[in-house]
Amino acid sequence: MVAGPIGHLEDITYRAVRTLAEADIVAAEDTRRARKLLSRYEIETRLISCHEHNERKRIAEITRLILDGADAALLSDAGTPVISDPGYRLIRAAVERGIQVTPIPGPCAAVAAASAAGLPVSDFYFAGFCSPKQGRRQRRLRELADLNAVLIFYESPHRLMKFLNDALDIFGNRNAVIAREMTKMHEEFLRGTLDELRAAFQNRTPKGEFTILIEGNHERNATSD
Repeated sequence: MVAGPIGHLEDITYRAVRTLAEADIVAAEDTRRARKLLSRYEIETRLISCHEHNERKRIAEITRLILDGADAALLSDAGTPVISDPGYRLIRAAVERGIQVTPIPGPCAAVAAASAAGLPVSDFYFAGFCSPKQGRRQRRLRELADLNAVLIFYESPHRLMKFLNDALDIFGNRNAVIAREMTKMHEEFLRGTLDELRAAFQNRTPKGEFTILIEGNHERNATSD
């Protein structure tokens, strides 16, 4: 389980580079993106695809190769595999077959955003992507509304405004941070209330990958005390 860069190709550990180079195969969510990373470090390990649409089919092939003596590395598009990325079924199958699974830690967008957000992230809840369907998204946000912990979400550019509208309606005007394109040339952190952040994107086209952090429900904690 190799954590790769979330943007900048230099954000990878020595151990991760060595692991990718020494592996017999690299199972990658997107072989085109993985090839750029491997090329950057002059790694020639064989690449095979393993993504949400073919993961079930790949399990038998990859586990057979491992049981025959091969070392395999799993690489997602960005960051740590399985964290809002495919790979869970493959890892579960490996564990069931007695195959040793080793994490090679490194970048994670949620943790990177939390570290620079300026919010009290000693206690946080990672929610990942909400459903693209409004009803399901709203139900999920209501389930989280009473948590006294910073809430961390991932969101795509074309759904950002819909998410912010629902978050403002359900959470109220809490403080929040939007991290965009972290570690890349156009990295940006926007801080303010949910209403202010929504207004900031009303006159611009959202671009990039978004991590959204929203303060928890402090009033509930104060009441319980």
